[in-house]
Amino acid sequence: LKSPHVNKKSQEQFEMKIHKRLIDIVNPTPQTTGALKKLSLPAGVHVEIKA
Repeated sequence: LKSPHVNKKSQEQFEMKIHKRLIDIVNPTPQTTGALKKLSLPAGVHVEIKA
């Protein structure tokens, strides 16, 4: 039962979690940045490469 008024304890519960990781590569070569750009990542994974 998902009635918001009668059964207060039967409400749906939603949760969103955001995980962040930072990898700092010191003095990257063009081969390193090229390999990072070619990575195959699952849906929902975002990668940002800054110079």
